[in-house]
Order: sequence, then structure tokens, then C-alpha cells
Amino acid sequence: MNFENVIDEIIAKEQGYVDHPNDRGGPTNFGITQAVARKNGWQGDMRELPLSLAREIYRRRYIVDPGFDRVSVIDAHVGAELIDTGVNMGPGRAAEFLQRCLNVFNLEGSRYADVLVDGRIGQVTLDALRAFLRWRGEKGVAVLLTALNCVQAVRYIEIAENNPSQESFAYGWILNRVSLPKGPT
Repeated sequence: MNFENVIDEIIAKEQGYVDHPNDRGGPTNFGITQAVARKNGWQGDMRELPLSLAREIYRRRYIVDPGFDRVSVIDAHVGAELIDTGVNMGPGRAAEFLQRCLNVFNLEGSRYADVLVDGRIGQVTLDALRAFLRWRGEKGVAVLLTALNCVQAVRYIEIAENNPSQESFAYGWILNRVSLPKGPT
């Protein structure tokens, strides 16, 4: 998988500098919140965040550290979906979505063991993904991507229902983050 292309797609969705009054992330540039930029050493004005630093943050925080690069080796479409979801909802939440979906697709553990839903991609999660894809094949990829997007959409709706100020973003979240799966059909 070409992670640079995935990062390019995310940056295109996120665009440049934004400081919406209802955005709980505060000032953001290239989709990188001020808090994340600070954790990664950037102390300057968010308007001036270097694109190269944003790209490095994406690679480390949203691809390598959560293990989505390892998922991408198994299936590039699933990996790209987790990266995109992780950027918008946090890598742990994206990993939980995968783990939950794998658990409900395993026919009560008859195809592979349940995975602990802990928001961390480890060997058990990777093995379960491999077993699911061996069993279900290309159609399985499409169904898994659809399920991941469905869970993500429900989470966005819950966020807006629980905090009406977030309704400012609900339509855009669904439009830009929950789309038809890009994988096999």
C-alpha cells in the first residue's frame, strides 16, 4: 500500500487551517489538531504548521503506532479505512470497530476466536482478520468495509445527538468519512 496516497487523500478531505468555534479539537491544520501538534513538538501558530510535519504525524500516529500498516499488509482497503477512521475518531476507536465487526462475523467463534475489544491491533486481531478474509474472500472485504462504515456513521450520529453543537459537523462527517466502500464488490 502506498501510505503517501492515503495521507494525500486525508489531507485533501481535511483541507488547510480551520478554527471552527464548535470544533472540540480547536485550531486544526491539515487535519492535525493543536493538541496533537503540541504532543509532536510543534509550538508555533497552527496556521504555519509545516505540511511535512503533518505528514510525519499521520505516518507515525495514525499508521505505524496503531498497527494499521500491519492491517494494510493483509488487506489494503481495510487498512486505509482504519487509517481514515483513526484520523477522525482516534486510532483506538477505529481498532475497536474492526474488533467488534470481526467478533460478530465469526459465527459464535466457530470460524476463529473472539477478539478482545481493546482498541489495539495485536496478533490475535490480525489472525482473526486473516481467518475472516480466507473464509469470506473478496465479498468479505466489501461486507467488512460496509460494516466499519456503518458503525462509524452511528457513532457520528450519537456524537451529534449527545452534543447538539456537533450537528455543525455531522453532515460533513458522513459525507467525507462514511462513504461507499472502496474495496471489492
